[in-house]
Amino acid sequence: MEKTLEQYQSVLNECRSLFANKLKDYGAAWRILRMSSLTDQIYIKAARIRSLQEKETQKIDEGQESEFIGIINYALIALIQIELGVSEQIDIDAERALELFSEKADVAMELMQNKNHDYGEAWRDMRISSITDMILQKILRVKQIEDNQGKLLVSEGLEANYLDMVNYAIFALILLKENSIQQ
Repeated sequence: MEKTLEQYQSVLNECRSLFANKLKDYGAAWRILRMSSLTDQIYIKAARIRSLQEKETQKIDEGQESEFIGIINYALIALIQIELGVSEQIDIDAERALELFSEKADVAMELMQNKNHDYGEAWRDMRISSITDMILQKILRVKQIEDNQGKLLVSEGLEANYLDMVNYAIFALILLKENSIQQ
């Protein structure tokens, strides 16, 4: 578990660094995004990953790694939006945005630790293509929840699905890095 925590934190640091740099470039312009827009952004990234996994060639020089990072960052932004609500303008500064990002990332890491305890790090035996499919399934669930205006009978809500997307994407990045080291 110690190794997993180090790897997990390393991925989160990479994601946070990109998030911080984009805040410098654009500010918190994402504050205007509605939940459906965030869900669609994550869907586009997951769909591209699946396409890359199925095709023999790619035409854009960005691989799966950057798309998984995008999923993580957009899912963390979605969790922030759930808490704050959507704004009509940029209403937080970079420092507050980074603070919120870290808070949501900490929640995801705590969930990962709890699930890893119960599941025994079963994700390490998963294929990256299966992880991609799990993320796509979570996205479709979120879309259905959004279409139902958040009304659920017995299922997990938006937060749980976004947190799972974060964790699955981090697992995929850990596995991709381990696979590249072994080759």
